[in-house]
Amino acid sequence: MVGRWYVVSFQPGRGDLAERNLCRQGFCTWLPRQTRIVTHARRKIERRLPFFPGYMFVFLDLERDRWRAANGTLGVRTLIMQGERPLPCPAGLVEKLQAFSDKNGKFNPVFDLKMGDSVRIVSGPFADAIGSLARLDGAGRVRVLLQMMRSEIPVIVDAWAVVPAGV
Repeated sequence: MVGRWYVVSFQPGRGDLAERNLCRQGFCTWLPRQTRIVTHARRKIERRLPFFPGYMFVFLDLERDRWRAANGTLGVRTLIMQGERPLPCPAGLVEKLQAFSDKNGKFNPVFDLKMGDSVRIVSGPFADAIGSLARLDGAGRVRVLLQMMRSEIPVIVDAWAVVPAGV
């Protein structure tokens, strides 16, 4: 299969609709999702929401597929374009992101880490610091407890900036 992944911008709150309609037309799509706790009317509800709000990926062969039809699809705002043609994602990017998804399509950039696991921060001001994973936040952030000045200091970093300590 010759083709590349491209980014589709969808209308607010219409990711599922856009994905369903693109699939009906024969396009291969991927909409990474995350689980978030939403509070509504004093109730906490667990919802699956897009990890990249407003965006999904579609696999296209520009020479074979009728890619212009994607722009007219119900729920789709537009393909991200560069001039007259869609702008492809960097090679291998979507495949790497898909490797962090489970079989249900839930995107988890924190590997299979659990609370209390030893982790290493790979970027930012605390790069190469090793600590204990204290909390996973659905917004793509994690809380890590670092041993500093004879106490545990909580640090909140992006989930992609944390790897298991042995890596």
